[in-house]
Amino acid sequence: MRSATSRQYLREWERDAWRELQSGLQQHPKRLPSKLFYDARGSLLFEHITELPEYYLARLERQILRDQQREIAACLGPDRVLIELGSGASRKTRLLLDALPRPIAYVPIDISPSALQASVTALRTEYPRLVVRPVIADYTRPLRLPLAAEGVPLSVFFPGSTIGNLDPLEATAFLARLRREWGPRQRWLIGVDTPKEAWMLEAAYADAQGVTAAFNRNILHVLNREYGANFNASEFEHRALWRPREGRVEMHLVSRQRQSVTIGPLSFTLEAGEPLVTEHCHKYSPQEFRDLAERAGFVPRRVWTDSSERFSVHLLEAHGLDARPSGAAEQPS
Repeated sequence: MRSATSRQYLREWERDAWRELQSGLQQHPKRLPSKLFYDARGSLLFEHITELPEYYLARLERQILRDQQREIAACLGPDRVLIELGSGASRKTRLLLDALPRPIAYVPIDISPSALQASVTALRTEYPRLVVRPVIADYTRPLRLPLAAEGVPLSVFFPGSTIGNLDPLEATAFLARLRREWGPRQRWLIGVDTPKEAWMLEAAYADAQGVTAAFNRNILHVLNREYGANFNASEFEHRALWRPREGRVEMHLVSRQRQSVTIGPLSFTLEAGEPLVTEHCHKYSPQEFRDLAERAGFVPRRVWTDSSERFSVHLLEAHGLDARPSGAAEQPS
């Protein structure tokens, strides 16, 4: 899977991550690039998180996809390439692949080579007639799709409320860029978490078993190994905070003591109690996300939710296609 193109891409990605790291450490509070979570260990920890009882997001999204499987597949349509952003183990993807009529190919895109290799091997065994074209990439950067996806209608699957890891302006720009780059014949299926009680949100990012804490601290191990940093991961406390005004959960690593840190040529001091922000997780009501999608140039077609509207799955279409079909729902179904 590591072609010359993918190796070059990874080198470029590392340069971009370094620039993001430098920029983030100049902010107040200091921030670390969340893309650095996903080495082999981080990817495994995240898959474990999605199975935890506190992590309702994955459970509710799977429930919606199962309950609405046929309708979602019909809305995405036949004879299209299915692209998944941040595919990981591709577990939810199977619910689509089992129902989609005549998919041309499946293109999983992920930043973790190990996670991508494992999922592709499994999928090729389970779906021997399916063309699978994996791409190692950071999908927030410009990327070129495989030939199998060029010039054909696309169905883009973006599950897990991962869109919430981008701030609203970044999310709007991200969607608008891919709409332009990938052409007009796009339909997107996006999972979006909704605002709710603080206790439920914070528990989802600070589970009782400490798996999310280990996942959060793993970013320090990645920095130590890949960037020559000297973080003492055991001297950081994991913290998850719901910020209702900003509409997001923030993940922090809080220094337990004053310490001097070096990362390559960079050096800085962390005071006792000072946080490093590792991730923003924005939450949107169904209407808020429809408004965001429209600003990015998409037409919201459908939205499905669980019975309490704790999670939503949105169908979007690239602006400029045919007028809205009669009977398309504007309210959660």
